[in-house]
Amino acid sequence: MQIGVIGATGTIGSRVVSEALSRGHRITAFSRDASRIEDTRENVTWKSVDVLDAAGIAAVLPGLDVLISGFGPGNGAKDMADSVGRAIADPTVYTRAATALLTALESQPRTRLIVIGGAASLEVKPGLVFTDSDELLHEATDHFGLPREYAAAMRGHRDALNVLRTSNRPWTYFTPAVETAPGERTGRFRIGGDQPVMSADGRSRISVEDAAIALIDEAELPRFVQRRFTIGY
Repeated sequence: MQIGVIGATGTIGSRVVSEALSRGHRITAFSRDASRIEDTRENVTWKSVDVLDAAGIAAVLPGLDVLISGFGPGNGAKDMADSVGRAIADPTVYTRAATALLTALESQPRTRLIVIGGAASLEVKPGLVFTDSDELLHEATDHFGLPREYAAAMRGHRDALNVLRTSNRPWTYFTPAVETAPGERTGRFRIGGDQPVMSADGRSRISVEDAAIALIDEAELPRFVQRRFTIGY
């Protein structure tokens, strides 16, 4: 397959590129400034793109079977504090990115879109989303050592999902576990829908390596078109 990856230098995006290449796919890896990337691997081409520029995205779409967006403000893999600060300063950036992606894909109706989002849009219980509760969001930001103002960015992810839900494009929204971090590639995890997948010890967690597996699995064999899914151990 021809797979595009936006945010290909990011924590999850870089693993998605590696996972896809390991399965024999051809990758167009997108970054804000691809001229700085040194990558000698076969079957990967780097291009610059602005995820908020619908026309620019449309120009690089021809030939892609699937476009996976791991967009986030800044580069959390290199400077998490900067990314958090940018997200707090402009929490609407997620909805604007989703809108630009959908607009760009109007010119390529056969290209599927997979967006990587945030766990705060998951349901605590049926019908109640984390982002509906200031108390739950503040508990989460305190637990992860984030400023409480970051709750606005969490709601920004939810709003981006809602933008996708109004579209008839072939989109999929992937929500990693609440605790997502570099770790082991096991290939063993469970799949859920709108509620977090909890482990026996009551945690929602996944490695970014296994998140990449789930994303490429969905690219190869779509099961969640116009739906959200999540994973966990």
